Amino acid sequence: MHYGLGIDTGGTYTDAVLLRGSDGMIVDSKKAFTTYPDLQMGISAVLDALDQELLSQVNLVSVSTTLSTNSLLEGTGTPVGLVLIGQHPADQEFPTPDLIVVPGGHGPSGEEEVPLDTEAIRGFGSRTKDKVSAYAISAFFGTRNPDHELRAKSLIQKITGKPVVCGHELSQELGAYERAVTAVLNAQLIPITHRFVSAVMADIRKRGINARMLMLKCDGSVYNLEDALEKPIETIFSGPAASLLGASYLAKLDTCAAIDVGGTSTDVSAIYHGVPEISASGSVVGGWKTRVRAMKMETSATGGDSHVWITDGKVKIGPRRVIPLCVAAVEYPGLLQKLSHMRPLPRKSLDENYQPTKFFVRTGYASNGLNNEEAEMLQHIGIDPISIHELYTYMHAMPSGKIIDSLIKKRLVQAIGFTPTDALHVRGEYTAWDLDASHAGAELLSRYNGSKKYEFCTHVKEHVARNMAYSQMAFLLPERSRPLVDELLSGLYPAKFSLKLPVVLLGGPVKAYSEEMSALLDADIIVPEHADVGNAVGALAGKGVKKVEVLIMPVSIEKPAEDFLIFYPGGREHVVDYREAFERARQIGLDMVLDYENRCGVSKEETQTNISVKNISPENWPYPPLETRITVVGIGNPMMIIKE
Repeated sequence: MHYGLGIDTGGTYTDAVLLRGSDGMIVDSKKAFTTYPDLQMGISAVLDALDQELLSQVNLVSVSTTLSTNSLLEGTGTPVGLVLIGQHPADQEFPTPDLIVVPGGHGPSGEEEVPLDTEAIRGFGSRTKDKVSAYAISAFFGTRNPDHELRAKSLIQKITGKPVVCGHELSQELGAYERAVTAVLNAQLIPITHRFVSAVMADIRKRGINARMLMLKCDGSVYNLEDALEKPIETIFSGPAASLLGASYLAKLDTCAAIDVGGTSTDVSAIYHGVPEISASGSVVGGWKTRVRAMKMETSATGGDSHVWITDGKVKIGPRRVIPLCVAAVEYPGLLQKLSHMRPLPRKSLDENYQPTKFFVRTGYASNGLNNEEAEMLQHIGIDPISIHELYTYMHAMPSGKIIDSLIKKRLVQAIGFTPTDALHVRGEYTAWDLDASHAGAELLSRYNGSKKYEFCTHVKEHVARNMAYSQMAFLLPERSRPLVDELLSGLYPAKFSLKLPVVLLGGPVKAYSEEMSALLDADIIVPEHADVGNAVGALAGKGVKKVEVLIMPVSIEKPAEDFLIFYPGGREHVVDYREAFERARQIGLDMVLDYENRCGVSKEETQTNISVKNISPENWPYPPLETRITVVGIGNPMMIIKE
């Protein structure tokens, strides 16, 4: 008997499931805390908790994670240097302040238009190598000819020794600005993805498990785990993709909507007849438009571990994740006493960091490149939680919220605070951790809100449920006004949305929200068995889907019947004859698809391939097409390799 192992690492928990190959049944599942900065500790803990005899028979491992998504949503990605080559408009905004525009670039046919300014690139690398952790490079028409991007990459690597990402490596679509943004975000995620992938691979190898190792991409397909290190941007929504596939698998529905409430975010998506919706224009990540092919989804920065805080007497939730008080009190036994003796804070001074339930603890990340203010504050934050009051006492001045935010973004400090998970503890609907800490936190915050403890927690719960419903309807009604959706969910009118497709809820204590969701939406609300590990199930449900587009164009419009260029991901070729060019392009696409499937563990014989051709020419054009686009699609099912 053989088994598949699914692993999902989220901002709070790392989940694992064992799926039996003969019938697809879940035979074991476990959860453990995600550990920072050493992710392997959490992965080892959850795998140690599984049935070890069954674990030894695993021959397929597939993983997903929300770490990339969370990093971009929270703005905690690593700093990146950006090299723009060619005529990039200077007024466009990019996700990094460290950038340079240098002469260079190619034309539509891939011919060099301006020589590359290598000296400017060398100077930029020397100036920024101690400020950034990785580099991104994007050249005008880099998809037509990547030579300038590759030369710049080589220069930067020699000068800095840092990872470098090129735009053409991530997308073959035109759109220099979007490719540049995609490259920057990809570079930001390299250290995060490397830590995760390395942790998984190290633990699996340590156990002597001889298994194919895959990772779920944000379009619901999978790829070889080593490939994830090269293109981590394709994992940005692997967690939400896993939740949709897991919801479909667990509920045994090929058409449904899915709402996944994680620690940091709530993700909403839908699948129709077994096919997830794919964003046609590329995904939007943290407000940035990219060229990443991803499942269509709605992601909001509200989850079970979102920070609940008070300002001007109003309750705010998120966007930043904190360690729930109930969880922190177990890990830090002295926290409850500090909560119980917390002095009142001036109401007018309350902000996200200045809260009676907010504490800070140092992480295990190395503290490099700090300014004097950051270094001074960090020296007062240790391995035990410290409050704003205590920081004030030690520093003899009010701690700067900007400095605290900076230390959090640099992952040097982790915040502790009241969360929706704490609210559920007070209401008695989820009691996995320290109840006293949740009650103490609710008592403190409710005073500033002018409500009672239980009333306050009910309000928090209703806020989260309404956010879930809002995200669902905003996703299903993309053309409708967001304020209109919000107004119809307000409860002011004797009406509510009616959904024809079932809504599957995933997440740890998500069952606690089913009643509120039924009150907000007229829909079949389903909480399936194993809903708490749905993402780990979804990681195993992905298929090996690869799409490759190859373009054929004449070298010169003046001689359209002679000399042709073939453009494909990562390169181009010059062929004299059109028929030869067509066959060569077709073979390139097919070879790339089959190579991808092979790395996923799917043989040529097990891969379904489809080849389509689109020609563009003027009416009555007597020559070979001005443009031929050959699209090769391959589909394989890696889960087949775990069957007897």
